[in-house]
Amino acid sequence: MRIRCIVGPCCGPPVAPCPLYVLDGFDEALALLPSPARTPTAVGLSAEYRMARALFDKGAHTELVTMLPALLATSQARADAGDAADFARLAGCYDLATEALSKIGRYSASRITADRSHTYAWLSGSPLASAASARAFSIVLRHEDRADTAQRVTLGAAARIEATGLTTPAQAAAFAQMLCTAAYSAAQAGDRDRALEMIGDAERAAALLPDQPAGPRHSFSVTPASVTLYKVGVLWSLGDAGAAVHTGRNLHPAQFPTAERRGRLHTDLARAWWQWGKAEQTAHALQAAHRAAPSEVRDRPGIRSLVTDLAERHPRTSGVRELVAATRIRPT
Repeated sequence: MRIRCIVGPCCGPPVAPCPLYVLDGFDEALALLPSPARTPTAVGLSAEYRMARALFDKGAHTELVTMLPALLATSQARADAGDAADFARLAGCYDLATEALSKIGRYSASRITADRSHTYAWLSGSPLASAASARAFSIVLRHEDRADTAQRVTLGAAARIEATGLTTPAQAAAFAQMLCTAAYSAAQAGDRDRALEMIGDAERAAALLPDQPAGPRHSFSVTPASVTLYKVGVLWSLGDAGAAVHTGRNLHPAQFPTAERRGRLHTDLARAWWQWGKAEQTAHALQAAHRAAPSEVRDRPGIRSLVTDLAERHPRTSGVRELVAATRIRPT
């Protein structure tokens, strides 16, 4: 069975079904930010950011991209007359934009937001802001097939965090997160020894962290379970599909506080099952991902491509027809 994507060009990976006018509006805002709708205050900006992060966490990508220009405008206006903390807030807003745009496949725009975050994080002087910026930047670099550079960026951020002495929970969580991100980048670059070494270091660092993240969602929210999920990604990136599935066998959705992370749990396991040649398990994992967070299947180009491959090669496998319908990919 051949299939056709009904929302993107057939000659490449399917694109995310975020309306074009929304994406174009965001691109226009990157060129010329709108004027803030209200007087920017730290309290108001924090509330606006939490609203945007909540949209990301539940996979409401169209709504999030729609509100990002206003968030960036408010944060920029605050930083223009503010201090180091305001630069850190602005960097965090650009990090959120980078994550969202990368997830839906808007890579050229995500490179712009990542660069801006890097600048404002540096101006803030905050190692935590720099670490968050480095994490977002590494996502962009991996999509540019520059995993070696992504690894160096995240290792540099990890060193700066470690130099703080890790005296606060936020610093300890950020350090564990940087190790996870660097391990995944190393795996993507094919550096097996370094990837396994760093994910092992991350596991040891995370063992001292609580099972559920403390503090606001916009801080680093690393837990032992989230590190194990990173390990699943490291292992399938290294081609160890069976080990990845084995590592993820005791993970369960209740360990992850957001729909986005619960969906990611299932899509990472789906990638591992697919790499292992297990079509039925792949389909079941993707169905679980869609139940947890439909946008993790519907909006991510890589997962849409996985559904495409699954439908082309195993059209009669249980669950495949439902996945095709969910992602709006149609047989021809």
